[in-house]
Amino acid sequence: MKLRGLYAITPEAGDIERKVRLALEGGVALLQYRSKTPDRSQAAAIVRMAREHGVPVIINDDVQLALELDAAGAHLGRDDGDLRIARRRLGARMLGASCYDQLERARAAVQAGADYIAFGSVFASPTKPGAVRASLSLFREAKALGVPLAAIGGITLENAPQLVAAGADLLAVITDLFDAPDIRARARAYGKLFA
Repeated sequence: MKLRGLYAITPEAGDIERKVRLALEGGVALLQYRSKTPDRSQAAAIVRMAREHGVPVIINDDVQLALELDAAGAHLGRDDGDLRIARRRLGARMLGASCYDQLERARAAVQAGADYIAFGSVFASPTKPGAVRASLSLFREAKALGVPLAAIGGITLENAPQLVAAGADLLAVITDLFDAPDIRARARAYGKLFA
């Protein structure tokens, strides 16, 4: 599976299923279900909807839920469990890892079996205002790891081209996508950055 394009991450509030449907219609390479208080039925509905559009769904922070829902995989951060154990449990499913601003963490994640790694916050993020900032040079340095690289944090259509130019394969977006007046058109516009 080629991971390149818009990596939509579900918002915490609002009419999430409707917003996700619009984003899927606009074009998404990968979708992450992320919720501080996961709603199993909502997550299941999103996995089904994405499957109809041929888009893989990653469950944030929850390997067990990913397995239960037969999702495409899981994404883990620093405090979400051991990547090697997650790799074994997920089998052939995808495993993503947050690497913040640390190339060494990215190397360790790939050695532990991560299929893609995420760096960020690349810009000031409305979702995580206190997050560490990752430099664009990290993407150039991490290319040698041989896995897709995701950028996350404060990404907008205006600043996204510099991330693609720096080597980001995936742009993980929440606010600029799901708060857009036309979610479908915004997703399409992100897709064009990779055309």
